[in-house]
Amino acid sequence: MTVPGQPAKQGPRSLDPHMRRYAARTVGMTASEIRALFAVASRPEVVSLAGGMPHLAALPLDNLSQEIGSLIATDGLVALQYGSAHGIPLLREQICDVMALEGINGHPDDVVVTVGSQMGLDMVTRIFCDPGDVVIAEGPSYVGALGSFTAYQAQVVHVAMDADGLVPSLLREALEACKRTGQRVKFLYTIPNFHNPAGVTLAVSRRAEILEICRQYGVLVVEDNPYGLLGFDGQTYPALRSMDPDNVVYLGSFSKTFAAGLRVGWVLAPHAVREKLVLAAESATLCPPTLNQMIVSRYLSTQDWKGQIKTYREAYRERRDAAISALEQHMPQGSTWNKPEGGFYVWLTVPPGIDTKAMLPRAVTQRVAYASGTGFYADKFGSQQLRISYCYPTPERIREGIRRLANVIEDEMQLHATFGATPGRELSGPQTPSPDTA
Repeated sequence: MTVPGQPAKQGPRSLDPHMRRYAARTVGMTASEIRALFAVASRPEVVSLAGGMPHLAALPLDNLSQEIGSLIATDGLVALQYGSAHGIPLLREQICDVMALEGINGHPDDVVVTVGSQMGLDMVTRIFCDPGDVVIAEGPSYVGALGSFTAYQAQVVHVAMDADGLVPSLLREALEACKRTGQRVKFLYTIPNFHNPAGVTLAVSRRAEILEICRQYGVLVVEDNPYGLLGFDGQTYPALRSMDPDNVVYLGSFSKTFAAGLRVGWVLAPHAVREKLVLAAESATLCPPTLNQMIVSRYLSTQDWKGQIKTYREAYRERRDAAISALEQHMPQGSTWNKPEGGFYVWLTVPPGIDTKAMLPRAVTQRVAYASGTGFYADKFGSQQLRISYCYPTPERIREGIRRLANVIEDEMQLHATFGATPGRELSGPQTPSPDTA
């Protein structure tokens, strides 16, 4: 009972007064471990080996500024206007030319332009996954994908990789286990080329087998391929989409081969799926930015974009070499890593007893940042691994950052030898596989 003139009694106060209003799906939404790093990793004294930011200094900025100015002057009334959720027709045609380099015979009508490939991944998950559905993904897997799957309340079942990528026999075992327990598997999410974060590439000899397994179990394949043109020897691999157009949804992006800040990606989907994606795009953004699409289209029309990809490959190969040589020089015994043949990342396994997530604050104190392996598993395994991104820093900074990281690991090893394992959460599963173990 409220006494006149006195304030009503208050119950326990929540830091968020809207807590009871949120949808149930928000319960599992958490901040990306990598995004949380950016505030400290961006400090100039910290060598960041954490984020996968492209090396934009390799772009012909003077030429681009002239082309963008010309675009606004001649076509500004179109570029600054609303557009279609499907994407501008010329860019969709050009995207088909880009995909043809990996053997894909796509039709512009089946391409949906997105605000980065992350939007495409989110839309694919939205139109296919109900709460409780299963998504099969490599272990480890891309952190942005795991975030989308969690947001739509899908369960992630990881399948191990080895040095040749996803292991077909283990994929079959996972699908069979889901079938026995009555779980509905909606799709396999895979990054076949220069994997993020593992750096490995799916062997060509395995690709047809994996597609056949998915067909046998009635499972769609979602192929995420932002790095496919960034092989250091210039080799491109046949896209899964090129081998099975009717059962593969392909995600592509200009973020790694042109400019990440424009946020232009695409989805190539079977025709019926395309229709659902266009509807999903309309509800999410109404239309992707026309100006950004026209900038990409102008770039593809007027610039030597294949030569620019070659320039990127050479820059990233130099950085990869700097990372590998520094690891060989500085890492303590018991550490292992892979040597990627393209892309942005090295996957490092540290000596037993070290928790890379617990070690991270101490590494930042020593002015080096990385991405802990736990962020790349839906079940938070991977505490003995970490991802090194060599794409953004200069080779000199990479070598210095890895030297600092090695010192931090050695300090952790000494602490472990003196005091034993650091108390922490009990882990219920394996801390491997890593790319060099099955």
